[in-house]
Amino acid sequence: MKITSAKNHELVAGHMLEQIQSGAWQPGQRLPSVVELAEQYGVGRSTIREATSALKATGWLDVRHGGGTFVKAVLPSDPRHGADMLFESAGSLAELLEVRRALEAGAVRLAALRRGEPELARLREAFAQMRQALELGDTAAGERADTAFHMAIAGAAGNPLLAGMMESLADRFEATIRQTRELRFYREPGTAERLLEEHAGILDAIERGDASLAERRLTAHLDGVLAALQEAIAGGKSNLETMNKNNKIN
Repeated sequence: MKITSAKNHELVAGHMLEQIQSGAWQPGQRLPSVVELAEQYGVGRSTIREATSALKATGWLDVRHGGGTFVKAVLPSDPRHGADMLFESAGSLAELLEVRRALEAGAVRLAALRRGEPELARLREAFAQMRQALELGDTAAGERADTAFHMAIAGAAGNPLLAGMMESLADRFEATIRQTRELRFYREPGTAERLLEEHAGILDAIERGDASLAERRLTAHLDGVLAALQEAIAGGKSNLETMNKNNKIN
């Protein structure tokens, strides 16, 4: 089945969800590889990764590090379209993101001024892991590395109280990173590469010791994430079914 539309990832996600809901793909079943799915749908691998990211975020798929992608053994009980649930959670995510923005804007300024070689090494290692995860198409590893990068900024600020506040919120911040990555992957093709570039810019500013530039780049990064959330809130529920009617799967 070939997909022909500017919204390839949405159409692929919609058809994959139909495969699960119809029983064509059973709970616990391993899906074909990214390469195989890309060939079946006639799209690029990044499109398949964006589609599976959306279905993972909404509870339909389980992506295992080094082990492939599987239909969840226990499927979501909510009968609504899976993507709708992701967008409806955007409001609470936006609140958490605002807290992250407020804390990290100050942390990144301090990090640029106070970082030493050990702190830079930690940041570079987290960034290298993000890049490797992108190359391998490992979304779970990318999420972990993204979280590690932002926590490394807090550590580089040289303020134990600030670092402690970030650590105390680590689990919730990790959840926002995971879910907002999934949301951006779903709504914006090419997001993974763009996110890597944004983190590269933040790292560059910290390495330079340019506090103002570091803050601008970090807030621009988080503002982009927030904009995607606000768009989801304004847009309401997913329009996948409508798009499938207007863009037939052949």
